[in-house]
Amino acid sequence: MQRRKFSREFKLEAVKLIKERSVSVAQAARDIDVAESVLRRWLREGYADPHQAFPGQGQVKPEQQELMQLRREVAKLKAERDILKKAAAYFAKELT
Repeated sequence: MQRRKFSREFKLEAVKLIKERSVSVAQAARDIDVAESVLRRWLREGYADPHQAFPGQGQVKPEQQELMQLRREVAKLKAERDILKKAAAYFAKELT
């Protein structure tokens, strides 16, 4: 059985249905044939950041993209530091 995928527009319309028409989450979930827990998660995401909610598959929010970039940079700097430590230890051993 394949996992169902919903477009950003569909999710936004589902959230709008609950916000603007005052439909209960349970009723809206039955109407659009989606699990209540999924619809509640969509609501949380929609309220948290309405402009960047539901970025889509493969797309990342700017904050997450920056975090990933910083983690890569930290890993690179740690590797460079370790190389320099080993080189310093090697040359210190040669001098003694």
